[in-house]
Amino acid sequence: MKPMHIKTTEYLAMVRNKTGFSDYKISKEYEINQSNLSKYSSGKAALSETHAWLFANILDIDPAEIVANTKLEHAISTGNNLKAKFWQEQLDKIFSESLPIKIQIAQINPIVGDIQSNANKIIELSIAASENGAHLIVFPELALTGYPPEDLLLRDGFINQVNKEINRLSESVPFSIYVLFGAPSQIDKSLYNSAYLIQENKIQHIYNKQELPNYGVFDEKRYFTSGNESLTFDCQNTKIGVLICEDQWVDGPIKKACRENIDMVISINASPFQLNKHSERVSICQKYSLEFGISFVYINMVGGQDEVVFDGNSFVIDNQGELIFEMPAFEEVSLSYNDSSLKPMLTSDESSIYSALVLATRDYITKNSFGGALIGLSGGIDSALTLAIAVDAIGAENVHAVMMPYEYTSEISLTDSEMQARTQGVHFSNIDIHNMVDSFNTSLSDFFQNNSVDTTEENIQSRVRGTLLMALSNKHHKIVLATGNKSEMAVGYATLYGDMCGGFAPLKDISKSMVYKLSKYRNTISEVIPSRVITRPPSAELAPDQVDQDSLPPYDILDDILKRFVEEKQSVSEIIAHGHSPENVKKITSLILRNEYKRRQSAPGPKVSSNAFGRERRYPMTSNFKP
Repeated sequence: MKPMHIKTTEYLAMVRNKTGFSDYKISKEYEINQSNLSKYSSGKAALSETHAWLFANILDIDPAEIVANTKLEHAISTGNNLKAKFWQEQLDKIFSESLPIKIQIAQINPIVGDIQSNANKIIELSIAASENGAHLIVFPELALTGYPPEDLLLRDGFINQVNKEINRLSESVPFSIYVLFGAPSQIDKSLYNSAYLIQENKIQHIYNKQELPNYGVFDEKRYFTSGNESLTFDCQNTKIGVLICEDQWVDGPIKKACRENIDMVISINASPFQLNKHSERVSICQKYSLEFGISFVYINMVGGQDEVVFDGNSFVIDNQGELIFEMPAFEEVSLSYNDSSLKPMLTSDESSIYSALVLATRDYITKNSFGGALIGLSGGIDSALTLAIAVDAIGAENVHAVMMPYEYTSEISLTDSEMQARTQGVHFSNIDIHNMVDSFNTSLSDFFQNNSVDTTEENIQSRVRGTLLMALSNKHHKIVLATGNKSEMAVGYATLYGDMCGGFAPLKDISKSMVYKLSKYRNTISEVIPSRVITRPPSAELAPDQVDQDSLPPYDILDDILKRFVEEKQSVSEIIAHGHSPENVKKITSLILRNEYKRRQSAPGPKVSSNAFGRERRYPMTSNFKP
């Protein structure tokens, strides 16, 4: 919005109104020549610079504003277009600097390693923000490279590309807007996780992250050196301090920044989703807001990256500790909190987790350029939920569900699988595996003589199904989504090269108990999972009348033991003290430790818990540890 040009006659009217004086009284009181005052009143002359300053003092207005307006008025009246343009630009600048700071929060979904495309996104959003009147636009931690770039950071060619794109960014973003974004920086042989501030097309400041996380999914000390200096800068009469992610979880960096009498902290983040983590973020920022009397802008990345998913959920807290603005979870969006009335939405655990799984699945498939997804649909609840997630992630037209029945497959499973596939509108195929399994068994019969039938024969069924899915995957360039859940993967209730086949496992960090909750939640949106799939006892259907509880405790018991042992790291004796039978606890914990080798070969899947299998939980495959 352009400032309104105010003429001398209008300023004189404002002085009359403020003082209650007539022109004659103004002339006498302020020693202005009556002739000059008459010219001002009639509009025949613009205020002199001296009188402009005088009027500014009377009206309590920035003198530069009145001087620029009167100079513009004189240039227009004398037809001097060059001077008129110059003074209009000065007026625009004065007007802009007098406005409250307007910050655009760009909650983006970058692709790791696609530095040029990420830079293009930063440029495009900066241009749009400038056109929308923003003074400052902020992007997440390592927005230019995506997070985490891992060992790409060890390649000189990668860092060279980063530097090239930072230079292009500096030249390409609008002159009038400040741009704050995350990218690596290098000084001599040391690499830093940094925040860059571009102002007037120049890199004005670089802040280096002080606290480097080295736990859970993070291993930043492998790549980065810690910074030790604060960064504060001024924008629109607002003094701003900068933090990067882990910096806000310890109080050293913010205490150091607040010694500079800052008004606001901006924290740029790549903070992965974890159930209940968002409330912790808000709580610690509110604590700082109240302790230091500052407002707090928290900007987080969004999107799936291999085994982590970033939830966005960026927010602003005012200097009274009030949450005044919150951005959507799991959505890529750029918004100004100053002129948006967006309010936080209350969501259930199931809603948050389901959204995380959908986003993680979508991004893994699309960022890796797969042509769609393949799912072995068994009639059980795990594959049913996986199918729903896949459809919500990439659309029914890109999903192929395959039922592969054998003699133990129930009629209910056949019916319910086809019903769900039809309901969700996916391509559905039925491949009978009787002949293939029988052929395997015949070929192995001489080697299995004098041995009783056991899980070996069951696993052949599973591996035939895995082979068929992988063949379809190769032929049609669709990724196979593994359907196993965390409860099964924990105790090894899964077949290597069978039902574990797949390139991505959406339910890898989802307990069986949560699978049921998520299935019921998804049906509240639209009923896509047949009710019998949810209510009937779970079964692998690899043997006559088989149910999971033949081999495992009831899932409510199993999942509680798993949570205590895996996520809370309790010992056997501690778990028993919580009321579980010693037999169950010893059996389950032994199975967990014994099946690490299977999990090492399992497909990646998104983390949602406090301790997920995969890059976060790193246990030896060979170990005699007794818990």
